[in-house]
Amino acid sequence: MSQTSLKQKKKNETGPRYSKDSLEADKSRKDSEKSGVCLSTQGSQELTLPKTDSRGYLVRNQWSRTSRSPSTRAPAVDESRSKNTSLKPPSSSTTSRTSSTSPSHQESPKPLSAQPSPPTPTTALDSRSSTTPEVQLQTGSRRSTKMAENSDAWSPGLGREIRESRYPRESRDSRDSRDTHQREYPRTPPAEWKSYAQRRALYPSQLDQDCMPDLVRQREEEEDEDDAYWASVRTLYEKTPSCSRPRPPKPKHAITIAVSSRALFNMVDGRKIYKEEGLEKYMEYQLSNENVVLAPGPAFRFVKALQHVNARLRELYPDEQDLFDIVLMTNNHAQVGVRLINSVNHYGLLIDRFCLTGGKSPIGYLKAYLTNLYLSADSEKVQEAIQEGIASATMFDGAKDVAYCDTQLRVAFDGDAVLFSDESDHITKEHGLDKFFQHEALFENKPLAQGPLKGFLEDLGRLQKKFYAKDERLCCPIRTYLVTARSAASSGARVLKTLRRWGLEIDEALFLAGAPKGPILVKIRPHIFFDDHMFHIEGAQKFGTITAHVPYGINQKENN
Repeated sequence: MSQTSLKQKKKNETGPRYSKDSLEADKSRKDSEKSGVCLSTQGSQELTLPKTDSRGYLVRNQWSRTSRSPSTRAPAVDESRSKNTSLKPPSSSTTSRTSSTSPSHQESPKPLSAQPSPPTPTTALDSRSSTTPEVQLQTGSRRSTKMAENSDAWSPGLGREIRESRYPRESRDSRDSRDTHQREYPRTPPAEWKSYAQRRALYPSQLDQDCMPDLVRQREEEEDEDDAYWASVRTLYEKTPSCSRPRPPKPKHAITIAVSSRALFNMVDGRKIYKEEGLEKYMEYQLSNENVVLAPGPAFRFVKALQHVNARLRELYPDEQDLFDIVLMTNNHAQVGVRLINSVNHYGLLIDRFCLTGGKSPIGYLKAYLTNLYLSADSEKVQEAIQEGIASATMFDGAKDVAYCDTQLRVAFDGDAVLFSDESDHITKEHGLDKFFQHEALFENKPLAQGPLKGFLEDLGRLQKKFYAKDERLCCPIRTYLVTARSAASSGARVLKTLRRWGLEIDEALFLAGAPKGPILVKIRPHIFFDDHMFHIEGAQKFGTITAHVPYGINQKENN
């Protein structure tokens, strides 16, 4: 079948739809819609049609009071056709015209109503509005008159109508909740920039809590766990005594004791490898054993006793700076320092200052460190320090294991060539012992010249007076001894008068008149005993006494 015949057949089928009577009915309906008459459907209630102007827009005075979202768009032609089945003509003439049409015309609107019509947002045909246009006009005029008479009272209502025109689809509940939220949380310009979390805290809502991601909650839980962990660690360290490590004293106020690594620790094995296999093997040995703790050396107990004195002084004088400051002075390489540090920390020694010279002599750094006493296992370095005017001594460990006091520093001194000069030794060697007694009796009131350890005894005496000031004389953690071969009757008076002239006190003075010192030292059990004669040193070693040889004056070559 050709395309022309199809068009002709389609025209014949829709012919009755565009008859003369139907056109007149449509025209009458349009006139009734423009005039705003009330039409009724078969079996339904009457509906009010809004009045429009010449351009198709609704007249504002014709809006229904109950209508919340009016539309200002003119009704379309197809839309009016789709409503033919639901609208009733207002007059009998119109009804007669409609009823006089053919049956085919009455059934013809069904296909038109079945066709999808464009969406219409207008709600003017509200079932709740049953007021005629004349009544609505009168009501609108009365409301306008009241608003004109009392504009202040009607201003909230006018604002509500404006909001309703702006938000036509907003329900009353959502609008009320929005107004309540704005009153409770007014929007103010921020004074400074705030993050999203801060702004969310200012404007909380249940939606934010419900929509919070699980990742954020997990992160907050992890932060709480971290805070609890660090709080427990802080509590643990507060209870641990080693956590409160005291700060070292200032060098210009402290009593600096420089100790070599071989004096502080037992490094005999490493020394043997150094002498037999050389420096490289020694370095390799120390690096491979840097986690092996070194055994205590001859100066170890002396250093521990010095730390105990510092602790007692800090208890009585919290801000005290006149304390012992231990410096580890060694010519070892810096790589060996790791093993030394590990050993120092293992024993809890408070040694903060190290001097690792890498094979060079550390004597040149002694004055830079303001050293008051230098203790070493190398007699040559001790001799160099003595020549530089620094009190020094060579440390020797005892042959026996002797128990030492942990609560009191005990230091024993020889007299001549240690605390005093070697003047008496020269007279004895040159003129004999009888001449020496005559010389001491003649110069009894003349103070002796000072020896190399006189300054260290002064330091100990100054710290003792700090404890005496706190009524701690009987419990003083420092005790000094004078162990000399002099005779008390013939030459002891000059020694005591010299100490008095110097303003120094000695706790115990033991005059042996040439008797061996070993048995006396066993009773004293000093942490260190200074003497200038090697045969006294060797005799004390046999009894387990830790000794320090002072190579000074006429006896300085006895160690060779």
